[in-house]
Amino acid sequence: MPIEQRGDASVVTHALAKDELTRIRDVETEQVAFRKGLVRLGRICGYEIIDGRMETEYTEVQTPLTTTMGERVKGLDDVVIVNVLRAATPFVEGLLKAFPRARQGVISASRDEEAGMNEDGEFPISVEYVKLPEITEDDTVIVADPMLATGSTMSTVLEYIATEKTEPENLLVLAAVSAPEGIVRVSEADADADIISVAIDDELDEDGFIVPGLGDAGDRAFRTT
Repeated sequence: MPIEQRGDASVVTHALAKDELTRIRDVETEQVAFRKGLVRLGRICGYEIIDGRMETEYTEVQTPLTTTMGERVKGLDDVVIVNVLRAATPFVEGLLKAFPRARQGVISASRDEEAGMNEDGEFPISVEYVKLPEITEDDTVIVADPMLATGSTMSTVLEYIATEKTEPENLLVLAAVSAPEGIVRVSEADADADIISVAIDDELDEDGFIVPGLGDAGDRAFRTT
């Protein structure tokens, strides 16, 4: 199976996804290669979502020689991708190669690192910009963020999506790496969210960073360190 259920989350098991993740984990991978790796990883995840979460339908097609039956993927025009700025930008670029007709939303949400993580393992979240397309009950909504750490940011983003007051057919939370703590928090915040990750890592450190992780995805992709 391209996507395997593991507890409260699912894992993308494609060999190329694991290969790309290993490359971007490497501290020696510099900015351009890291960003391109996130793009490639997003594309692979998009194809795996199509294969593992979307249905096909039979359709008649006229070839140059005869008429035959083929299969088409259902719902490719009913996809909404939500970019959690800023780290998700290259990740979403890859997803759009799999879903070129997707409608796009943007939510600028980030945790307050200076305030730090509280005793419940949560960060205060600042949301500076929200722009979402109309979401319908036929849609597959993919909320993309390379890092699902404490789950504080993603839970806040899901609250904004919930204000659309329309439950989509599928609500997918997509990450490159996830911490067990974040998976639990998002699952508790929105039981309808299907969490998909390329890897489920060991833990969070005392500062709320995923271990082994891949560092700060935004800083590495945009060279802001």
